[in-house]
Amino acid sequence: MTGIEYDDFLDREYDPDSTDLVCTFTIDPAEGMSMEAAASRVASESSNGTWAALHVDEDELTHLGAVACGIDGDEITVAYPAELFEAGSMPQILSCIAGNIMGMKAVDAIRLEDCEWPESITSGFPGPQFGTSVAREKLDAGDRPILATVPKPKVGLSTDAHVRVGEEAWRGGVDLLKDDENLTDQDFNPFEDRLAESLAARDRVEEDVGERKDYLVNVTAETNEMVERVDLVAEHGGGFVMVDIITCGWSAVQSVRDRCEEHGLAIHAHRAMHAAFDRMDHHGVSMRVIAQLSRLCGVDHIHTGTAGLGKLANEDTPGINDWLHGDCHGLNPVLPVASGGLHPGVVDQLIDALGTDICIQAGGGIHGHPDGTHAGAKALRQATDASLEGVPLEEYAQDHAELATALDKWGSETPR
Repeated sequence: MTGIEYDDFLDREYDPDSTDLVCTFTIDPAEGMSMEAAASRVASESSNGTWAALHVDEDELTHLGAVACGIDGDEITVAYPAELFEAGSMPQILSCIAGNIMGMKAVDAIRLEDCEWPESITSGFPGPQFGTSVAREKLDAGDRPILATVPKPKVGLSTDAHVRVGEEAWRGGVDLLKDDENLTDQDFNPFEDRLAESLAARDRVEEDVGERKDYLVNVTAETNEMVERVDLVAEHGGGFVMVDIITCGWSAVQSVRDRCEEHGLAIHAHRAMHAAFDRMDHHGVSMRVIAQLSRLCGVDHIHTGTAGLGKLANEDTPGINDWLHGDCHGLNPVLPVASGGLHPGVVDQLIDALGTDICIQAGGGIHGHPDGTHAGAKALRQATDASLEGVPLEEYAQDHAELATALDKWGSETPR
């Protein structure tokens, strides 16, 4: 018999089942293509359709077609049956909902804006091992934002210099030292040397200041190498690893998540390359969806932007953070990280915009302090304390010289 034509993938009366994965897309149909026709082709191509009518034996067919069930302006809603997806395989899911459809001639542009994840799919993923609880389980941040920094310049420092900068920042009051996204295992600063010496410095600082500190060492590499680096971090007594989740790929993230659970390590997710997918507002994959994928795959922190206060272009940071903090069928929440062009003079605005259940990362805003890294770290901690106490930064700075100097240098503006 003949079956499975484009019209079979459009049903505006369909009410998605509780087990369906429901995706929202923004689309711009190609010239001469109606919204209905384009929507049906999106649903077809991303599930089990093709361009030609087929002769199918119904007895040998499992009906796994997606349904375009909503059209509102330039937005469409597509519902996918859970049986279409392999359990626990993020690459396979993305090959459906963000695969060939991104290059279809039926649309001039298409953007995956949001997903509603049913428990039938989330149950196949581990979610974060720690999530927001790292502030108390692995550090002594309590209810204040976690503070982090990347030594600057971000690449080129020798291992000794990198460790020295990190130690000064820890002593000044930050909780976490972080590698840059493009610092891994280069000759000028080898991975294992940097790992061992940084964690030795961490132990000295903890002994002296009485606060737990840690190091977000970048393990990003080929997947097998990453897993071996995770083992090295555990051997040296580290509590965290950092992964460039987009550039290494989702299957690699899932492999790292599995190994980290064996060692009790938390995962800091850097989103380098995210803007290749999410910067255009009419095509690609939104940062909101990238954050959702990250939570399912099991990262504990992820960079989500600065609500317009930093140097990088961002989407709806507060909305993304709310989703990361909210309920998702029992998966642990994720700690959002604000980074990029931050300094002590904007901390009060950042906390007003995003709350306290975040990580604040400042690089140049610490190391560019006129009195050096130690003073810059103290200024960031002072700005955080002032904000939590409800004291204006200028007033708090009257009794805190490091903050006063930072405000004199940067004021309350952010770089571009």
